[in-house]
Amino acid sequence: MKKRRVAVGLVASMVMMTAMLAGCGGTQKTTVDTSTKTKGNVVWWGWTPGSPVNEKYIAEFNKKYPDIKVTWKQTSIDNYNAALRPALANGQGVDSFQVSPGSGNGGVKTYGGQAIDLTPAVKEALGANYKDKLNKSSITTMTINGKLKALGVGTVYAGNLWINKDLFDKYNVKVPTNLDEWIEACKVFRQNGIEGFVQGAGQGAFNIDTFHAIADNVSPGTFTKATRGQVKWTDGSIVKALTLWKGLFDAGIMQKGALGIKQYPEANNLFMSQKAAMVMMGSWYTMNALPDTMKANIASAASTKEPFTMVPIYFPDIAGTGHTGSMFGDTDYADAVSATSKNKKAATTFAVWLATSQSGQQMVADSLNLVPNLKSVTPNWDNVKLVNPEKQNEPIKEFIKNAMASGDNPRFGGINADMNQALTDVLAGVAGGTITPKDGAAQLATTQANSK
Repeated sequence: MKKRRVAVGLVASMVMMTAMLAGCGGTQKTTVDTSTKTKGNVVWWGWTPGSPVNEKYIAEFNKKYPDIKVTWKQTSIDNYNAALRPALANGQGVDSFQVSPGSGNGGVKTYGGQAIDLTPAVKEALGANYKDKLNKSSITTMTINGKLKALGVGTVYAGNLWINKDLFDKYNVKVPTNLDEWIEACKVFRQNGIEGFVQGAGQGAFNIDTFHAIADNVSPGTFTKATRGQVKWTDGSIVKALTLWKGLFDAGIMQKGALGIKQYPEANNLFMSQKAAMVMMGSWYTMNALPDTMKANIASAASTKEPFTMVPIYFPDIAGTGHTGSMFGDTDYADAVSATSKNKKAATTFAVWLATSQSGQQMVADSLNLVPNLKSVTPNWDNVKLVNPEKQNEPIKEFIKNAMASGDNPRFGGINADMNQALTDVLAGVAGGTITPKDGAAQLATTQANSK
């Protein structure tokens, strides 16, 4: 999906890690596949979208492949790498596993050495012209040295807020479109014992999302150009965006203690339990508009409240530029098949089904978690029943349409590991007041220069 500029040292370390992972040794060559294309036991590792959505995927898959048992093994976002690495090295208990194209969880450049080439399987499923039928990024970001190491399931977008419309209506609060309205909304909610906006600012990835949204509000496209080296990180618009980021904390939009909690589970739980009225989440959060999914996530938040009406809104125009509605996205996750699995054929059947079949991709579309990988598939709105269709249908349809029209604006796919860490550190430092926006921009520029 996007080209990466990775430091020579990082590439070397990734190559070494891949070699270490792949070389748990000769077992990779001698592993006997005891499965078939229609029968086997597959353990599927990942972090997203989670229960109950993944179990629904599996149930649909089993309608066509009843003799392939798929067991979903979920880890937290933060613990995925630490859990997956030894499991793959051990060569047992992992048949299919999720990878990402960016600098976050399960990077394909790190774990691709432990995955088989899925090119023959996808050609068999879709034909020689399979690239024309799938989202381009799902192929380009998962191809290493000419081998398709995983199949992208769908695309995820960020840049928006989600609000609890029921709370806004109950307390007669105006949906914020600018900085002053956002400050006022938070003030009214707090007066009624509810956090206005909540963010787990102790988790870097979501801070990058918020900062990206601010930067696009200041000057559309500048953030992406900076990641590509086309604009310096010391550009005035970046400094202004960092200043506005700090302003969210100073103005009381960010809740007290925001830097001490994470987006998952804390911020998510506050929103799901209706203790907060707004949260910065992307298209993956749309699945919570489905009653069953919302009920499950409300219960996970240790709440007994009933499902509520949540709708997406544009990131408020805090820069006063009029530039709103920016969205940015990547292939969210892809499924790889472990080269040391004893169920490679069965695992390949599952990965190909989820990423390329009409029925699998329709499940992805209708779960409202991702924009499907198969271009011919869109949500079947006759089958998709939301918590409050009257208030949610049109806003969510418009949201998905806007996301798909976002163009060349990657989320994490263009950010290498060094820049990811630098952005995480700078945003935390600026928010905490230990780094000035100008100095933060200079630190980002230095990291960019050293990463070429």
